[in-house]
Amino acid sequence: MKKLLPFCALALLSACSPQSAKEQTSNPSSVTADSTSSSQVTFDEARFRKDIKTLSSDEFEGRAPTTKGEKLTLDYLSAAFKEMGLKTTYQDSYLQPVPMVSYTASESQQISLAGINLTNREDIVLGTRHDKGGVDINNAPLVFVGYGVNAPEYQWNDYDGLDMKGKIAVIMVNDPGFAHPESDKFNGKAMTYYGRWSYKFEEASRQGALGAIIIHDTAPASYPWSVVENSWTGAQQDLVFSKEIQDKRIAVEGWMTLESATAIFKKAGFELPNLMARASDSAISLDLNQTADIAFTSKAEYADSYNVVATLPGTDAKAEHILFTAHWDHLGIDLTKDGDNIYNGALDNASGTAGILEIARQFAKQAEQGNGLKRSLTFIATTGEEQGLLGSRYYAANPIYPIDKTVAVFNLDSTNVYGKTQDYTIVGKGQSELEEYLISVASTQNRTATRERNPASGGFFRSDHFSFAKLGVPAVFAGGGSVPLDEATAKYKQAMQIEMKGCYHSVCDHYREGWDLSGALQDLAVYYQAAETLANSNDWPGYYKGSEFNSLRPAKD
Repeated sequence: MKKLLPFCALALLSACSPQSAKEQTSNPSSVTADSTSSSQVTFDEARFRKDIKTLSSDEFEGRAPTTKGEKLTLDYLSAAFKEMGLKTTYQDSYLQPVPMVSYTASESQQISLAGINLTNREDIVLGTRHDKGGVDINNAPLVFVGYGVNAPEYQWNDYDGLDMKGKIAVIMVNDPGFAHPESDKFNGKAMTYYGRWSYKFEEASRQGALGAIIIHDTAPASYPWSVVENSWTGAQQDLVFSKEIQDKRIAVEGWMTLESATAIFKKAGFELPNLMARASDSAISLDLNQTADIAFTSKAEYADSYNVVATLPGTDAKAEHILFTAHWDHLGIDLTKDGDNIYNGALDNASGTAGILEIARQFAKQAEQGNGLKRSLTFIATTGEEQGLLGSRYYAANPIYPIDKTVAVFNLDSTNVYGKTQDYTIVGKGQSELEEYLISVASTQNRTATRERNPASGGFFRSDHFSFAKLGVPAVFAGGGSVPLDEATAKYKQAMQIEMKGCYHSVCDHYREGWDLSGALQDLAVYYQAAETLANSNDWPGYYKGSEFNSLRPAKD
């Protein structure tokens, strides 16, 4: 997320990009930005591959924040930006400290819901974001609160009239629009922020609940239980909050399987499918007349992690910044696994990090040749995205450059390893005027801009651009497509998807020499040219009417 951004969405974003009319045929390992740019810019595939391969190597140990892998990653990225000649931004360093705490729940847990004993990882995954040595809950009432949504603009409140003090909320995944896409509920199949796990835990905290457990369901979640197990066990990083904020957070949070939830509701005398249907029709809350007993130890360890921030100053409007973001972190090492236990995170997101490096190199080269941009470009390799967009959230709250001087954000989270396509995917298409820059460039590559095939996955809310969107900065997450350029590309894509099936947030997300990165390089060209055009203009894109961010920075019309 993008924590838990589903692999099917990654496959969508990575699945493609068709051929640019200006691609150099004399050098198959490079892609040139369209000739409408002020300069010819060639991306180096060999260098792009090297960056992905290095960052996702076993030596980097899965790039978990506050580990040896982070130190290696920070050194690698800092050296790369220094070689480009980009400016340091934080106390003569490229590193912005991000105060973090790692919570690690014991693997040995005693969990009983409605008198049914549940097994950690197999049936349920629980943790705590408190430094109190663990959790010891006895006889806490279980309350079903539907989707756990309190949305006045949709006249929907699953908590209406409830006193959640001392109680544990049991919550469905996604939002009411998923079950009834044909209705006018929420945003239909396209997930709103109310469908995000982060919102559900935040709302349960606001309601004064003791805890919250989300019922995992593969279709509306858009990822299998294995993603939950891999992502929510082991050390869980978070930002360090004030005591006032921390004291208001729920004591325990997590997920349980649909099978476990079905058994619990049956014990309570209810058929879960019937209640889920009711919950999708209207707001609902129901005391299950069952309780929870939960006990496990947990430790908290404090350490700074770091965003890597580098700037290419503009010429005429240096104070105005366009950001490129990509998260450098992944899931690290799981010492409970035998054999391969390193989450290399090659696609997610060594590839995106390598992407902003390649874009930065080309802009720096053009500036050296006298083709500098009017506005400044700032490149941010963020930490802690997998744990809830931590690095981008921290930067947005503690910006090195003022948010009201931040023109736009281009985010790279996994790149296209499936070959060229006839279309170009903009996640959450229809949000802001910034998309028009991408659409214009994609058209020069004979590509049609479309939205993601599975908007129910809520991709727009799952990666670092969202931290800026919440503050009104137009931000895009785009790339790839779903329609292969030709039959040969389609066959390759099918074979590679089979090879990489189940690799999202898994140890098999490692670099492959056989990846076709031609589409990824064309996607870099789209971002490059869109940013170049915007940086040399006086435009301030805004959010369209109908977007939840329109009031923060509205579009011109």
